[in-house]
Amino acid sequence: MARELVFDVLTGLVRTIFRVQGLRITIEGQEHIPRAGGAVLAVNHTAYLDFMEVGLVGRNSGRNVRYMMKAELEHGIVGWLMKQCKAIGVDRSAGAQSYERAVTSLRDGEIVVVYPEATISRSFELKEFKSGAARMALEADVPIVPMVIWGAQRVWTKDIPKQLGRHRFPIDIRIGAPIPPHESADTLTAELRSSMEQLLHHAQQNFVMPPGARWVPSRLGGTAPTLDRAAVIEQEELARRRAAAQRRADQQPRRASGE
Repeated sequence: MARELVFDVLTGLVRTIFRVQGLRITIEGQEHIPRAGGAVLAVNHTAYLDFMEVGLVGRNSGRNVRYMMKAELEHGIVGWLMKQCKAIGVDRSAGAQSYERAVTSLRDGEIVVVYPEATISRSFELKEFKSGAARMALEADVPIVPMVIWGAQRVWTKDIPKQLGRHRFPIDIRIGAPIPPHESADTLTAELRSSMEQLLHHAQQNFVMPPGARWVPSRLGGTAPTLDRAAVIEQEELARRRAAAQRRADQQPRRASGE
């Protein structure tokens, strides 16, 4: 693995944070992360900081993974860090360009991290998958490595107070066998989702989950919203964001005219 100073420093910082928190991280399937060559690393998304676990999984196999991150973060110190870590900015208004950058990275032998659900799952179940991971794998002719993280939502996620102190929470990470690029993007996406669902259920099987806990899916006796209810909440959130953006846009002409 080529030395990347900023990535090395950030990895050390992440390891320190995890030690301070006392996180008990268990990884099964580490051997499935390729030590060389390009691959799409497809990960479920339940927490704001689950990218930290993803980075450590890569380092355990001697790899620096390449994240796909919102293009609006490409400014200031965060933007500088993204550049140093070779992150790929995702601009929804210019998605084709972001996609091509990811495919180029894969062809260059990088591991590119993709969240097929696109956004955090409030239900902590797998949401509907986007086909981007499969399309990238097919175009770059690289495998998709399925991976799930379970338990990270207890630390910091949407709609639940964050727990950033020393809590010794367990986190279970499961990595599946690489899926070769084949068939159509839809077929490959369906196979990826099936694999990740199996991994998630295995991770949950012996995981202690208190009845009624907010971070536990309703299917397992928790009080997290169901997939359907979570979808409604997301649509309401999106509507509020669009309304706020429209208000800001409406105010700009007034400010320009001095009103």
